[in-house]
Amino acid sequence: MEHGEESTTGTTYDPAAEVVELCRDLIRIDTTNYGNHEGPGERKAAEHVAGLLDEVGISSELYEATPGRTSLVAHWGGEGAGKDRDALLLHGHLDVVPAAAEDWSVDPFAGEIRDGYLWGRGAVDMKDFDAMLLSVVRARQRAGRAPERPVVLCFTADEEAGGHHGAEVLVDQHADQLEHCTEAVGEVGGFSTTVRGRRLYLVEAAEKGMAWMRLTASGRAGHGSMINDDNAVTRLSGAVARIGAHRWPIRLTPTMEVLLATVGELAGVEATPENAEELVQEFGGASRMLGAVIRNTVNPTQLDAGYKVNVIPTEATAHVDGRFLPGFEDEFFETMRELCGEGVEWDFLSHQQPWETPYDGDLVGAMSRSILAEDPDALVAPYTMSGGTDAKHFRRLGMRSYGFAPLRLPADLDFTALFHGVDERVPTDALEFGARVFDRFLDDV
Repeated sequence: MEHGEESTTGTTYDPAAEVVELCRDLIRIDTTNYGNHEGPGERKAAEHVAGLLDEVGISSELYEATPGRTSLVAHWGGEGAGKDRDALLLHGHLDVVPAAAEDWSVDPFAGEIRDGYLWGRGAVDMKDFDAMLLSVVRARQRAGRAPERPVVLCFTADEEAGGHHGAEVLVDQHADQLEHCTEAVGEVGGFSTTVRGRRLYLVEAAEKGMAWMRLTASGRAGHGSMINDDNAVTRLSGAVARIGAHRWPIRLTPTMEVLLATVGELAGVEATPENAEELVQEFGGASRMLGAVIRNTVNPTQLDAGYKVNVIPTEATAHVDGRFLPGFEDEFFETMRELCGEGVEWDFLSHQQPWETPYDGDLVGAMSRSILAEDPDALVAPYTMSGGTDAKHFRRLGMRSYGFAPLRLPADLDFTALFHGVDERVPTDALEFGARVFDRFLDDV
């Protein structure tokens, strides 16, 4: 059945029919994650999703180890000839990062539509994919088109703070709900960039590891007016300055070798480590993200020391956000130890492993075909994500994971700047495109 045709139940089948309104409704539910327990939590959004699934006859369960930090799991399809197949996990998170309303052009939680865009916190990260998934699932369920392959639908809490109250809870305490899943598809992939006039869709096939670290320097307390050669603030400041100024060497992983080779063909050159940075610049605004996945990175983000201007403290602390490539964790921590120097120790706020899935197999083929069916002149290639997603947790159960939330974007849109950015927004026609692509994808898996 093609989009817009009448289903066997007598209704017009359109997987994109609800996607914009579903996304608006999700944006209007404030699920801000402050990285502590002071936010509204995800329960209201999880209950909303449960109601949307219940309307079309799909039952779900809510899980929370911490009050209000709620995730949802539902089982769908898997009847008839496909009932004995391994399951496919489709996952999205319900939380969003904070938004300072005074910085925005619109109310970040109003779900306003303006100039062909849906504006609001979560429009890009990642209530857009939640809405695509719900629109497609509801349309297919109404039309009697549940997939033959078993599918687990998962909407999680706390992804924006590492997933410790969301996906990690499901993996550690409710793995039985996921035990038959061998493949997983989630966020931050399938969106288009434009390189030399060609649309290139990036499918996430790898993620850097995460090392959120607290650095602590100790010293001798004393009066601010006296000489002190054992100053914790001085010691920490030196470490932070070295870390911030360090130029990490280029390291090409298999995923990025494929992506840069694709861009090299468009540019008429062979991709090498020596011209990797030049090829990354072909992506325009997206080069900020892609430039971070050809090397390890670490950025100082917070500093804290002392309590009075004339008192030298015994301790100073800094927080840094470190990200390391698959296969280069040892190099990362060896370099960090050198940069910190003597007298500076660290502990982890979050330490999660990188992952990389080979860009091959039936699922990859289905993603490519579904995009090309809607955009025949496009190219599709894998990339490594600079940040982290819930895939880090689900990968611990042995799943092959990818990011595939398809969006056809204008060439002049600096899309990657909208992740966690001010005036976050997504084109409404890109949401509809994504729903159509994802519907084709489910036909093919």
